[in-house]
Amino acid sequence: MARAVLPEESAKEISELIDVLISLFFESLPRRDQRNWARVYLNGLVHTTGKKTIRNIAGTGASSVEQSLQQFISKSPWDWTPVRRSLARHLERTAQRPLAWVVQPMVIEKAGDRSVGVGRQFVPQLGRTANCQQAGGIWLASSEASFPVEWTLTLPGPWTSELLRRRRAGIPDTARSLSPAQDAVQAVLRMAASWQLQRRPVVMEVGNAELPYCVEALGQQDIPFVLKVDGSVPVSFGGAGRHKPGPHTAPARELIDSLRSQRRVVEWTRHGRTEGAVTLLTSAGILTATAEDRPAPGPPVPLLLVGAWTEAGLMPTEFWITNIGDRPLAQLFLLAKLTDRVALDFAEVCEPVGIRDFEGRSFRGWHHHVTLASVAHAAMLLGARSHGRPHRPPGPATGTVGPAGGARAPYPGSTRPVPPPRPLIPGQVRREYIR
Repeated sequence: MARAVLPEESAKEISELIDVLISLFFESLPRRDQRNWARVYLNGLVHTTGKKTIRNIAGTGASSVEQSLQQFISKSPWDWTPVRRSLARHLERTAQRPLAWVVQPMVIEKAGDRSVGVGRQFVPQLGRTANCQQAGGIWLASSEASFPVEWTLTLPGPWTSELLRRRRAGIPDTARSLSPAQDAVQAVLRMAASWQLQRRPVVMEVGNAELPYCVEALGQQDIPFVLKVDGSVPVSFGGAGRHKPGPHTAPARELIDSLRSQRRVVEWTRHGRTEGAVTLLTSAGILTATAEDRPAPGPPVPLLLVGAWTEAGLMPTEFWITNIGDRPLAQLFLLAKLTDRVALDFAEVCEPVGIRDFEGRSFRGWHHHVTLASVAHAAMLLGARSHGRPHRPPGPATGTVGPAGGARAPYPGSTRPVPPPRPLIPGQVRREYIR
């Protein structure tokens, strides 16, 4: 993808902000020279054009800089967790009021087999088998902006079972081979337990096979969740009262479609767009399922299945399972759609600062790189917000535009300026009613 070059004035402001962020987030680095190389790397991620490799960040003819950066990123033993935790706390206190923790998968295709965690594996996001690394980010997300604060790197079986491969990559003894969804849930549990953040609903997409694990693991820790599921996932419902024997089991799509007469119509604004959208929602109470390989820990837990139609859709197309039962459907829907905000910020901010560009082979180096790229992402967004500028190119105008590109006067010959239209907040519900 094309990498934009920052204007000189913006570049200076971002560099000054990076100096501030170094003092805020990197206090855990014991040595001044480490903090200095963090500053060099962050500025490189923001200002370097092209791929954000260590060589490109160091620049031509600067072999000593390249070696020092290589040492700092790939070999230095500094702990990335305190940096990520400080970033998350700062964002929650000052930059935004996050509405959710959104799990965003990240696939990094590779040509070789030496990068840590790489392997040929089926990737649902690509719909095919690829030679790649599979990672995941935990993002603090609001309607206005989103920020990655924690990362997981999925390790296929050979990376944890083959001793030589494990040693070469520096994989810690505590690391295990889990699925991407299990890795993400474990990261969420660690954040909830020790990061001293206010718990927010966890929003993520979950495959049918992983759903029981995710529901059980998050539910046991009283963590609210909104899990996007496939319409084919079987759900249990009913079983209460003399006239409703059961429980019954049916695909989520069939259960939601049977309740189409109860749909609510929600008009809202898509993230990154100015035009409105219409979605029809309905819901049904269901009972949780447990993993097949172990008995249920207790009685079934009541959950809510939410389904959505597009305005012209004949069948429901999106489905979520949640343990949040005290919010209107429109609010649950907007929580679920924060995945769109994260996808937008990932493409327009996080990728340009090189989140996928690390070419090293070590487990430690990968985590150091994505940690610094997350801080660079925050610097880009916070710098734009502090000066009242949009952090992305503005979308098409919503008003009537005259030949010179300015707004037309309210009547011919008038010179009175036309006030700009009230901005639409992405993800904002404009109207909700029963259909």
